[in-house]
Amino acid sequence: MKILFLDESGDHHLAKIDPQYPIFVLGGIIVEQAYAEGELTCQLNDFKRALFGTENIILHTADITRNRNGFERLQDTAFRQHFYRELNALMATLDYTVVACAIHKRGHLARYGVAALDPYMLSLDILVERFCFEVGGISKGGMIVAEQRDPTLDQALKLAWSNLKFQGTRYLQGKVIADRICDIVLHPKKQNIAGLQLADLVLSPIGRHVLGKQDRGDWQIVERKLRRGPTGQVEGFGLVILPK
Repeated sequence: MKILFLDESGDHHLAKIDPQYPIFVLGGIIVEQAYAEGELTCQLNDFKRALFGTENIILHTADITRNRNGFERLQDTAFRQHFYRELNALMATLDYTVVACAIHKRGHLARYGVAALDPYMLSLDILVERFCFEVGGISKGGMIVAEQRDPTLDQALKLAWSNLKFQGTRYLQGKVIADRICDIVLHPKKQNIAGLQLADLVLSPIGRHVLGKQDRGDWQIVERKLRRGPTGQVEGFGLVILPK
């Protein structure tokens, strides 16, 4: 079975747009379940023990950036450089496929006005399509794993998933989605799930790239991992940027 570990970067709300980060990115990694529970988890735990002496630390971009929740040592410049070298090496070595949808919220509002769809739900439709294509014709060959947020947002996600299975998307009938993807499962961050942590780590490089900020070494790694079309194209297959 393939698993899509799902995470987000930025705020999906349209009523208030952060001028420093006016986009929303929903995306993650696709891996085989056996790999996620075996090699991926082992390598991530080895990385944590080597750098922090414990597996009980959760790789979360916001905490890494702000040197908090176990990442206080990153205030030391030499250790921080060592950390990123080792993290980039790990991310380059692991076996996963990246899919993401990025939405420029101002452009989305300008084009659709009051009819503009919620960026999270619009992105979810697109990623479910790509994941179904990746699963192929295997019945119950895929599962989506996402992080719990708050009860209201979690309930909205479950409702959106039910609608997808009933109404389908532009390119896939609901019955096809329901056949290929067995469920969406939500887990709290404290469960320390390796796949969700890797999903978190791939989104910031994508967000910076879409915003036109200077790419770093992690973007080069993520770009190589993006899902590709028959001729190697990324746009529309591994990375969808809206509005087009």
